[in-house]
Amino acid sequence: MDFDISYTSKEITPWGGMVFLKQMLQKIGFREMVEKCEDLPSPGSNRGYKPTTIIECFITSIWCGASKFLHTEVTRHDLALGKIFDWDVTPGQDAYKRFFSKFTQAKNYRVGEYFYSWIFDNFKFDNFTLDIDSSVMTRYGEQDGAKKGYNPNKKGRASHHPLIAFINDVKLVANMWLRSGDTSSANNFLGFLEDTLSKLKNKTISLIRLDSGFFQSDILDYLEFKKIDYIIAAKFLYPIQRLIAESNNWILLDTGVEICDMMYKSDSWEKDRRLVIVRQKIEDRPKATGKQLSLFAEEEIYRNYRYSAYVTSMKLAPAEIWRLYRGRGDAENRIKELKYDFGFDSFNLHEFYATEAALTFAMIAYNLMALFRTFLLQEKTQKTLSTLRYRTFAIGAYFEKINNKLELKIALTKKRRAWFDGLWNYSKIFEFPFKSG
Repeated sequence: MDFDISYTSKEITPWGGMVFLKQMLQKIGFREMVEKCEDLPSPGSNRGYKPTTIIECFITSIWCGASKFLHTEVTRHDLALGKIFDWDVTPGQDAYKRFFSKFTQAKNYRVGEYFYSWIFDNFKFDNFTLDIDSSVMTRYGEQDGAKKGYNPNKKGRASHHPLIAFINDVKLVANMWLRSGDTSSANNFLGFLEDTLSKLKNKTISLIRLDSGFFQSDILDYLEFKKIDYIIAAKFLYPIQRLIAESNNWILLDTGVEICDMMYKSDSWEKDRRLVIVRQKIEDRPKATGKQLSLFAEEEIYRNYRYSAYVTSMKLAPAEIWRLYRGRGDAENRIKELKYDFGFDSFNLHEFYATEAALTFAMIAYNLMALFRTFLLQEKTQKTLSTLRYRTFAIGAYFEKINNKLELKIALTKKRRAWFDGLWNYSKIFEFPFKSG
């Protein structure tokens, strides 16, 4: 079919579905909360952007697919989207860079404390499982703190090595610290944990799950001092490998899966601790996770299995300890989503604390989306932002004045209009589980 092109001056947005998120931000008083934060940098002149505008626009740009500062232009030139969110003028990428460059270490601490605490102090739920993990973010420039360290995907390449804390139960980020690339997984972990518990206010943490990078006596001592239950993957040190090899009290759980538990005392520990060990037969479970016993690599009986071990303070059955720890795998999925959908490894600036500030607000964008997914969509399987972006938010729309009142015209087929109306009406009456909501 042959056709010509022509132009329209109508302000059309491809993001009509963002009205749901605008409605949510109003419900929870997000703009008012931002205005009360005294530690946000002020504009340099009367013509500068308000912090509320910069933060809302930055977060919305991420929701619309921006993973680099250059990509934030997607919202700058969308006048209809600006009307949806009531922005007089939308910032460009340089405005975000100037804003984040004003952050210092102290300002990042106070602003992070304010925004994370706002969520958890007002959140009605309690009694959480906390997963803490580190990640590697490869850098290609000369950014502050980008140093050579552990980088399994790009060996020898400089990186940052952040720590992230997740609340597994409600899929929220509880804290994030950016660190230089030459730090180990457990570097300054106790300071990070103290800071995380502070941000969580008076919430009860019933379980902490950590991978083997945090298998250290000072961390175990600290958690026991705080009376917080833990499950931590054990490093396969030679004494633990010998203990596994000597074990003969395996219980069959399933085809190719056996489990046992025993007490173990490292030379650096002052007391015995419980160790739960799982072995999976490679022949029956070729995709089984775990490690082989390198100390006994030549012995066929050990080559047939992959092993995993967990030190724990809990008194539950061994199988239940293993089941609980496997739930920690969701933290790895969350980190992947942060990288792929929220620009976690690509919003970076030359200054270290400017990068940390930008990533803190990427975490806030993630948390707000988590609230939307959990409490408004209420789907059995939570969709990633990239899926929601094209299923829920990418809907063409434009404004039209009818009887002196603006009306947003949504471009949807008749089959989908009932779904949109249902979600729109529900979002108007729904009360988020916030004390101040």
